Amino acid sequence: METTVRNKQLILRDYVKGFPNEYDLMIVAVDGAIELKVKPGSKAILVKNLYLSCDPYMGIRMREPNPSTSALMDAFVPGKPISGFGVSRVIDSDDPTFSKGDFVWGLVEWEEYSTINPTGSFKIDVNINVPLSYYTGILGMPGLTAYAGFYEICSPKKGETVFISAASGAVGQLVGQFAKLMGCYVVGSAGSKQKVDLLLHKLGFDDAFNYKEEPDLDSALKRY
Repeated sequence: METTVRNKQLILRDYVKGFPNEYDLMIVAVDGAIELKVKPGSKAILVKNLYLSCDPYMGIRMREPNPSTSALMDAFVPGKPISGFGVSRVIDSDDPTFSKGDFVWGLVEWEEYSTINPTGSFKIDVNINVPLSYYTGILGMPGLTAYAGFYEICSPKKGETVFISAASGAVGQLVGQFAKLMGCYVVGSAGSKQKVDLLLHKLGFDDAFNYKEEPDLDSALKRY
């Protein structure tokens, strides 16, 4: 069994201006080998990353920080790996909560192997027979956001009307389906005809509109 490996990382070249493209990122092999062990007493865990979630908020983190974005989240650092939510397998652990072979999801850097502080990482119950990739979506951050926003904060009743902005996004489309399951009348807005078609013909929304084509959003909401 190998005890050292070469790590690969996805690095941000520089702050992004406009829409991110392939040139803005690069895959690099880290100089030297890393040990597949954590330091005793570190309380850390070493994981092999299996799935990484590419989410819209990461585009904001690729841009040069300004007062409005810095208040929400830290920007990525050029020359360093980007980070996000991922699903990983524990290779070694100095935390009694996690054991070698456990599967976890939480924040990791975009690299093959990561040594992380496990605070904020969640152990995956492998007895729940679903693909591990679901923990980057409906069973991960987007799903928890949709669930808490809909059931805990909004908490509508059957028969009520629910409106969802950014309805074709990772969170919005789940909120729409939760609302339909509850028996609500569901309306969504999105930014293109293709997205509106997705809401109407695949995700089961009762109605939807392209907000870019509506000069008066108050009138649009009343109409729909």
